[in-house]
Amino acid sequence: MFNLKMYINGEWRDSQNKEKRNVINPATGEVFAQAAEGTVEDVREAIQVAKATFESGVWSEMAPAERASYLFKIADKIDENAEELARLETMDNGKPLREAGFDMADAAACFRYYAGLITKPDGVTYQVPDPVQAFVVREPVGVCGLIVPWNYPLMLSVWKLAPALAAGNTVVYKPSEVTPLTPTKLFEIFEEVGLPKGVANMVMGAGSAVGNEIAESHDVDLISFTGGTKTGKHIMKAAAGNLKKVSLELGGKSPNIIFADADFETAVDYALFGIYAGSGQVCSAGSRILVEESIYDQFVNRFVERAKQINVGPGNDTNTEMGPLVSQEHMERVLNYIEIGKEEGARVVCGGNRITKEGLEKGYFVEPTVFVDVTPNMRIFQEEIFGPVVIIEKFKDEEEAISLANSTNYGLAGGVFTIDGAKALRVTKKIRSGITWINTYHNTYNEAPWGGYKQSGIGRALGTYGLDVFQEIKQININLQVEPIGWFSK
Repeated sequence: MFNLKMYINGEWRDSQNKEKRNVINPATGEVFAQAAEGTVEDVREAIQVAKATFESGVWSEMAPAERASYLFKIADKIDENAEELARLETMDNGKPLREAGFDMADAAACFRYYAGLITKPDGVTYQVPDPVQAFVVREPVGVCGLIVPWNYPLMLSVWKLAPALAAGNTVVYKPSEVTPLTPTKLFEIFEEVGLPKGVANMVMGAGSAVGNEIAESHDVDLISFTGGTKTGKHIMKAAAGNLKKVSLELGGKSPNIIFADADFETAVDYALFGIYAGSGQVCSAGSRILVEESIYDQFVNRFVERAKQINVGPGNDTNTEMGPLVSQEHMERVLNYIEIGKEEGARVVCGGNRITKEGLEKGYFVEPTVFVDVTPNMRIFQEEIFGPVVIIEKFKDEEEAISLANSTNYGLAGGVFTIDGAKALRVTKKIRSGITWINTYHNTYNEAPWGGYKQSGIGRALGTYGLDVFQEIKQININLQVEPIGWFSK
């Protein structure tokens, strides 16, 4: 049984009220850890520690190359502990070990990317009229509140922590209360490499208490949140109290457009990967497959055939291709959406049920599910289900494909499959999404920006854009001819 504590000012501690929350293995339904249940008072203390540490300059005024040295050490430690981290992530989240392994490699690479980036030239000098010299410098924002979801507990934490720390900020970080295991291990690594006390602080607990206090606090200068759109709207309102900077990476209902001239097996294969990787618990999941009508029936038949072959099981089984959903609560939400789809008149042609066969009956497993006969007014077309549930709809031509693709409030991602390069670019440019793929799906890179349009969020993670979020831009003007201006009479 793991006993998980918070980390404030370089110390591991329980919450002030000593309450604990059970952490459950989603593959077995068994409690395997207890985590400190943070309070508003715990958050306030962490915020004050982060503020005092930032103002001390111990981190914010450290030379970028020295800060980078810590980030490189953290990356090395993630690599050294990658196998253990992957195992813990699978236990906590349920994802197959092969997926967790990729996440660990990406996390280490992200720290290295920002360690390198922060030492590169970043100022600008402007040629303005004499006798003034004008230039711009970048400075850390201050105290950053970071709130991450449960679907990528370590990787999405690193997407925020690496650039925030690289820029010289101090942080108050809240992991998901459902998946605190690998975040705790990451903070152990911070301690091991000697990150100065008070720079990185972790408070566990419910979003309604811990997350809300971070969002409302006037001593937090920026909040970066990844999660559901409804929660993102609440955070944005709460953050208005002191007009803190806000970065939101929210939900998606992403279209995956399959044209008749696409390489058929490649399109089917990536469409499966686009929805069933991560058990569909991925914000960019290709949860709406739009197929040109001339190949629609062929595509549905082949997709269903392949979906039925997916090996669903516990993530620690090397034969598993799709794991459980993260919690009983979330499983019930996904199953409820399946019932909603049926009630609306959509037809299930694959899956649609909880898996209760021997060995899986206590876990939160749901069959890979496929809906057809779906119309754009249905909730399962418009709303994010965040599970292994996909709709497949037909379109007549390019114009209708684009119209259907853009017909939700979301705009995070989208895919296009065709061998016609010109058509691929035409359609991709008209998809109102922040991330798009052509003849592939889901791959992302630390060097490239990640984020969405419309109600899929504000701002970008990763790349230089991800560092910009955690920096302020300051204009400095120097008068090179020091004498009275003579604007007013003597």
